[in-house]
Amino acid sequence: MKYSLALVLALLLLPACQSVPPAPMKTVARVDLPRFMGSWYVIGNIPTAVEKDAYNAIETYELAANGTIETTFTYRKGGFDGKPKEMHPRGFVRDKATNALWGMQFIWPFKADYRIVWLADDYSQTIVAREKRDYLWIMARTPEIPEADYQKHVEFARALGYDVSLIRKVPQRGDEDTRAN
Repeated sequence: MKYSLALVLALLLLPACQSVPPAPMKTVARVDLPRFMGSWYVIGNIPTAVEKDAYNAIETYELAANGTIETTFTYRKGGFDGKPKEMHPRGFVRDKATNALWGMQFIWPFKADYRIVWLADDYSQTIVAREKRDYLWIMARTPEIPEADYQKHVEFARALGYDVSLIRKVPQRGDEDTRAN
């Protein structure tokens, strides 16, 4: 009898031990899309499989006539002199009221969650995140940012529920010569 009581208590308490899912991730209130377009250096990230050994990673956005965002992601694989790589996903604005929630399509018909969760007033730095809290990008218009800014962004990611020990600083040399020939 005492074993069955202990089992019942354990089953009742088990849900309390499970982790609580993080709160829904909010985006910034509004993104001026034409102003957001252009090149962004990836300063730090929780990398996708493709980005794990990326150097000089640069994400460039161009607003297409049909309202989608033509994206070019360039980097060098394995080092500053590594092989240039280039990808061309397409962004689709999912929330037209804010322009801060996109679907990023690498392979048709799938669109990955892409959320602009922090953006400097002068559009010089941004943080892009995902609801799943699996990938993250800290980006800037320049190849380097002050260490204090970087640490502030890492703390912001922690507050969103990210495991910040997974964030990798992306080596940047400051040149944009990463396009594949």
